Amino acid sequence: MIEVYTDAASQGNPGPSSVGIYIKKDKEKFYQKKYIGTYSNHEAEFIAVLEALNFCRRMFPKEILSFRSDSKTVVEAVEKNYVKNDVFYPYLQQINEQTEYFPYVFFKWIPEKQNKQADKLAREALFDQ
Repeated sequence: MIEVYTDAASQGNPGPSSVGIYIKKDKEKFYQKKYIGTYSNHEAEFIAVLEALNFCRRMFPKEILSFRSDSKTVVEAVEKNYVKNDVFYPYLQQINEQTEYFPYVFFKWIPEKQNKQADKLAREALFDQ
């Protein structure tokens, strides 16, 4: 099973945003960070998951993925397959489409203190701009 940690950073809401992805596969570690443009903080969290899914499709096709995020909005949306805010619906739809490429994809909410690597990467990408 591959552990995928995602996070986003935004300056303002909406504002300049970036994502950080930290992946653990056995003893290997993978780091991704990317500036994504102007988004709300919640949109950026959804985009972080999408970026991680795209990376995993290239690097780990057919693997079981365990996502960890400190965004309750994203985790609850995926778990319930429902969003209250219609702005998030296209992101949820894309996540659902991408997860079909994997045998199992799990999502778990974690506290911020357990997501330090992804947070650090997202902040680096934001301030590298």
